[in-house]
Amino acid sequence: MIELKNLCKTFYTEDGTVDALKDVSLTVNDGEIYGVIGMSGAGKSTLVRCINMLERPTSGTVLIDGRDLTKLTDKELREVRRSVTMIFQGFNLLMQRTCLKNVCFPLELAGASPKEAKARAMELLELVGLPDKAQVYPAQLSGGQQQRIAIARALATNPKVLLCDEATSALDPKTTYSILDLIRDVNKKLGVTVIIITHQMSVVEAVCGKVAILDGGRVVEEGSVERIFSSPQSAAAKRLVFPEGGGIHFNPGETVVRVVFNEAKAAGSPLITQMAIDIGVAANILAASTKIIDARVYGSMLLGIPDGPESVKRASEYLQSVENVFVEEVEGYDR
Repeated sequence: MIELKNLCKTFYTEDGTVDALKDVSLTVNDGEIYGVIGMSGAGKSTLVRCINMLERPTSGTVLIDGRDLTKLTDKELREVRRSVTMIFQGFNLLMQRTCLKNVCFPLELAGASPKEAKARAMELLELVGLPDKAQVYPAQLSGGQQQRIAIARALATNPKVLLCDEATSALDPKTTYSILDLIRDVNKKLGVTVIIITHQMSVVEAVCGKVAILDGGRVVEEGSVERIFSSPQSAAAKRLVFPEGGGIHFNPGETVVRVVFNEAKAAGSPLITQMAIDIGVAANILAASTKIIDARVYGSMLLGIPDGPESVKRASEYLQSVENVFVEEVEGYDR
């Protein structure tokens, strides 16, 4: 179990102090895939670097299996980092070493014999689907392949925790999902606890079970991905889950409502069209971001509902009669 208690981190610069983390408390259970998401400058990378003490917190504690990392010596921390490993956006592979020797490197540092290191490295290259790249150099690989090698290297010392700091941000969407599938597979097969730091809600939605929303160095919301995706409470969570708010044109007199589809069953005909036919409320679709996976609808849309509160009430009741569809009135759009 990973426990962060009242974590604070202040940086001192020529221009003054910067409070990157402010009283952050989180608990990540063994075997979870836990997401930490926020916009640029929210404190995500500082948080993940504090977990493995690459940055020492100004105050607060970091407990892993009850052991307080803030009280350990540098030597003790080096031992801990064999069980708390990390992958990065930039891969950080050693370009002068082959893929095999990249994966062998942490094993060599841990004192493994060349034979043991090679055997373990080949097992991990098999796990990440690249046994044929053992003698290839990183520069000869695609970005997705380089990240797979980085994951293999991170797993070399049989870690308990894998920290992923924007690990898919440099990849195209198709490659991103293949890496997330690999992380899910590693979590399932090896029981490794995974913490994913990202600014992309789609990454969290695809692979995480729980998520914390970081904003201005504080945790402003935390819970299951399903709950936050379907009903975000904080302003920061709403910006991440529903980014389509700006620049929307709608007609005077319309009330804006947000419709969230969280594993709703796909209908044979468009729901908004069917609503107009069934109850006579013709909504204006202002923005939409939805997708269908296995005949289930995920995502959200903004609707402009004309004709006042009664039409809004009827439309909301109609839409929410569909299982796993949620409706809320949206305030704050400029008219």
